[in-house]
Amino acid sequence: MTFPGSARPLIIGHRGAPGYRPEHTRSSYELAIALGADAVEPDIVATKDGVLVLRHENEISGTTDVASRPEFASRRTTKIVDGAELTGWFTEDFTWRELWTLRSRERIPALRSASATFDGSSGILRLRDLLSILESSASTGTRNPGLVVEIKHATYFEQVGLPLDELLASELAGTRFGDGSGLIVEAFEKTVLRKLSARGVRASYVYLLEKKGAPFDQVAAIGAKAPPYSDSLTDAGLDALAGDGVDGISVDKALLFSGDADGSTNDLVARAHQRGLAVCAWTLRPENAFLVRAFRSGGEPADFGHWEAEFDAVLRTGVDGVFCDHPDLGVAARDALFG
Repeated sequence: MTFPGSARPLIIGHRGAPGYRPEHTRSSYELAIALGADAVEPDIVATKDGVLVLRHENEISGTTDVASRPEFASRRTTKIVDGAELTGWFTEDFTWRELWTLRSRERIPALRSASATFDGSSGILRLRDLLSILESSASTGTRNPGLVVEIKHATYFEQVGLPLDELLASELAGTRFGDGSGLIVEAFEKTVLRKLSARGVRASYVYLLEKKGAPFDQVAAIGAKAPPYSDSLTDAGLDALAGDGVDGISVDKALLFSGDADGSTNDLVARAHQRGLAVCAWTLRPENAFLVRAFRSGGEPADFGHWEAEFDAVLRTGVDGVFCDHPDLGVAARDALFG
């Protein structure tokens, strides 16, 4: 893995290969590696006893069988997470031993019915389990994939006594990623990235940006005056990021398109590169439901649209990496463009 500044963009298995297997499962990550992903991306949250586990969110009713488990019925609750009210079951209310008993399931079965056939076949992974998978791949000489860790809800977890920066620094120490080789850390909050850097964690630090909203670390600190993510996309905002210890940005792919109807792209990547910032984009998915309007086929939401054209358009912007639910399709699109 050569991010940032690679001549060929990285293909990053987004939560493994969730186009084919339920996300964040062992089979999803192993398949992503087999399909040629240069790196894999886990989302990390914490358990009650401080174990880092791989889930898209700390609310797990949509990705596990917890709602059908009578022994955990009393754990259902309502919380405010990053300003949003959520009802369900939350990782921080379970010990690792309890979460270990749950089974994973497909998050969007209406769109990915084939993946849903694997529901119940896998449990939840810890970050250390994924590190073991990556170490095994590297030691056998099969592949040497990198790691892109996304830290979820850092301010929230710190407020409940589970500082993710401390837990992650401890987990990475002594692993092959401990010296920063092949490691990218990303978050929607810059505060946690700064804290990890201060702890001596060597990595490429990437700031995640959305089309709407504001970073919750800033909302928690200054309330309604918190600057929106969109401020970071201006020239002045990119200048500030370049001088703030950030190595790159990772953006919703929609931010690369100036025209949803015609699929035209803009100069965001070029402007970031002028300031020495790498750029990743998320998430490349082939289904009509996820494609920019210009590239939909007109079929059902779950049908594959003109994904080759959209993937090509994103790659032609000069991005340094793309997150893909189907890593093999990302590899095919990159190889078709770069040879």
